Amino acid sequence: MTSTLQPPPTAADPTARVRALRRRTAPGAVRHGRRTKVLLLTGLTFFTVYALAPVWWLIVAATKDQNDLYTTNGLWFAHLSLGDNLRQLFTYQDGIFLRWMGNTVVYGLVSTTGMTVICVACGYGLAMYQFRGRGVLMGCVIGSFLVPGALLTIPSFLLYSDLQLIDTPWAIIVPGCFNSFSVYLAKVYAEGAIPPELLEAARIDGAGEYRIFFRIGCRLMSTGAATVFLLGFVANWNSFFGPLIFLRSQSRWTVMLGLYSWLKVKTDSSTDLTGMVVVGSIVSLLPMVILMISLQRYWRSGITLGSLK
Repeated sequence: MTSTLQPPPTAADPTARVRALRRRTAPGAVRHGRRTKVLLLTGLTFFTVYALAPVWWLIVAATKDQNDLYTTNGLWFAHLSLGDNLRQLFTYQDGIFLRWMGNTVVYGLVSTTGMTVICVACGYGLAMYQFRGRGVLMGCVIGSFLVPGALLTIPSFLLYSDLQLIDTPWAIIVPGCFNSFSVYLAKVYAEGAIPPELLEAARIDGAGEYRIFFRIGCRLMSTGAATVFLLGFVANWNSFFGPLIFLRSQSRWTVMLGLYSWLKVKTDSSTDLTGMVVVGSIVSLLPMVILMISLQRYWRSGITLGSLK
């Protein structure tokens, strides 16, 4: 008796494979996939426009003079006056804006560098060492997330007054060196990036704990340290409440506090400095953009590290 069953399509028959694949693909599944793709692209487009629209308005407004800023379309260019606006920004009050920018760069770099070293070391210690009270200490670090920073303003002001730190750069630098979230972030990254066996091998070879941390731990945590540094620098750069409370002299202000003072001039007098505030906001974004671009190589190396043997 001859069998009428047909053999299944083989890899050597690509036409049969295509026909079988088409029979298994339902039209409803194709329509569902297209609908999902359209919804996804629509959502991404909406969030992109939502994120970039304020930046676009800021760029357009920075190129206008004081009159065009109020009388022309806010989302398109008019007479280009960017050069005059920058000249006015850098010469107003004997170039006080450049002084504010310098202050902010110094405060941000010093405090963020100290915070990165302290938080990476604390996170490394919590992740790699077993000691009594480790869980309680980690619970205190996580619990500190729930304390609003505004609640610490009065105690900090009283403490800095006793230490004579009010209206000094240290009133901004010292608090910026400590961040509990960065400790938690460094701990989580160290647990995933540093194999405990590697540290044991280094100890067997005679390396001390400090040498292991600086020669092995810091190198393996470079991506996490770059993330901690960037987040800390952005937070310190945009800090407003601390400088407002602890700094008195105008020459020691940060750029955010200085731009706020210019914006407040309009309500206190007939002078309108809105145009300079807009241009100053654009200029104040440049250091963060440069920092983001310069730290990309650390994130790229961290992402590809797991695929290399």
